[in-house]
Amino acid sequence: MTSSPAHADLIATYRRAEAEATHKFGLIKAAANKGPKAIQAATDTAAKAAKRRDSYAKKLQALGVELKD
Repeated sequence: MTSSPAHADLIATYRRAEAEATHKFGLIKAAANKGPKAIQAATDTAAKAAKRRDSYAKKLQALGVELKD
């Protein structure tokens, strides 16, 4: 299936959100030495990033675009 430019933009946005979510989950490990408040803040931020990523994935799925990992 050939993607339209709109699909390409959405795929690029999804890829950025995916990278951001991965990075934010990595920050949780870095915050482990800084105490419970830092861990909680990092966890909340990572959850929001994952939610954004999942939202873009859902939009792509609704358009019929399959993403290969």
